[in-house]
Amino acid sequence: MRFNLTIFSLFTALVLFSSCEKVIDVDLNTAEKKYVIEAIITDQEQTAKVIITETKNFDEDNNYPGVRNAVVEVTEAGGSTVIFPEQVPGIYSLTNYKGTPGKSYSLKVTIGGQVFTATSAMPVRVGIDSIFVTDEFLFGETRKIVNVAFKDPAGRGNNYRYVQFVNGNKETQIQVQNDDYIDGRNVTSKLFFFGDDDEEDRQIKSGDLVKIDFQCIDAANYKFWYSLFRGSTGGSQSGTPSNPLSNIQGGALGYFSAHTLDSASLIVP
Repeated sequence: MRFNLTIFSLFTALVLFSSCEKVIDVDLNTAEKKYVIEAIITDQEQTAKVIITETKNFDEDNNYPGVRNAVVEVTEAGGSTVIFPEQVPGIYSLTNYKGTPGKSYSLKVTIGGQVFTATSAMPVRVGIDSIFVTDEFLFGETRKIVNVAFKDPAGRGNNYRYVQFVNGNKETQIQVQNDDYIDGRNVTSKLFFFGDDDEEDRQIKSGDLVKIDFQCIDAANYKFWYSLFRGSTGGSQSGTPSNPLSNIQGGALGYFSAHTLDSASLIVP
């Protein structure tokens, strides 16, 4: 089974390249196909989006057309329900849909006779105080690393996700953090994003434009991203790759995230 979303492609490598002591026959082409839903709402006046695709088997091509004619509904707790229209095949979006920190949101996706649901609580907003670059000696060489400074609010339960862009290119590695050891503190997080040895263009250099998206995510989405990270790095207790811990009910893969968003950019000195 293969997935359209970049994040799910990590599992393909695990299946293909896991080492073993003997040759075994594994039927990779008969796995049940599943829908993949990626749904995002933020506290910014930007496009809220739901992307729906479908998994594929290993003997099929790499073309992942979007799933058409779904009915996508989002409801704010205590508020109204809005329909996300299909803009292009598989992409359902609504411009200027702004979520409210502290509110919970429900997602309902109907595809034919199947219904998939999820809920996500948008956390209280935490903003970036500053970002800066330091030189770190790692793996026998000096690399430039972006640091994000912020104040974690008092009270356990805050969860964060960092998304890094270098010259407009999104870094695919996963960076999430909870506040188990930083509760109520002034925090400086070093974002150790690394490319492969043959991807030197992914290493940060002087003159690069770096942008950091700082998301405050709920506990369910932290579990999703953390389990995806553990699976991609072989940190899972199971020897067999498994799907990440989705908050979507009904059998689909993916996630629904209502999160706050703060962004900061700099030119690397």
